[in-house]
Amino acid sequence: MHAYVYKSLRKPDTYLYLRDKDAFDQVPEPIRAPLGKLAFVLGVNLAEGRTLARADARVVRDNLNELGFYLQCPDIVLDPLVSGGVGDG
Repeated sequence: MHAYVYKSLRKPDTYLYLRDKDAFDQVPEPIRAPLGKLAFVLGVNLAEGRTLARADARVVRDNLNELGFYLQCPDIVLDPLVSGGVGDG
């Protein structure tokens, strides 16, 4: 399976994989709008056995088959000083 990868110019480390090149109409507007302008990064073959740096290729393939797209967002790391614990008593 081939995928086309686009980088969000608004959201750092956020990538949109599409099953069909430039098929942005497959992505629901509430998901697509916050990404802002997208820049084409690469076309990639997601054959069995392929690994990706920050996503499970099987999950990406499943999403592309079912939805036509896959959204890769950055990992969220919570700061323990901000996310609770201190001063919550």
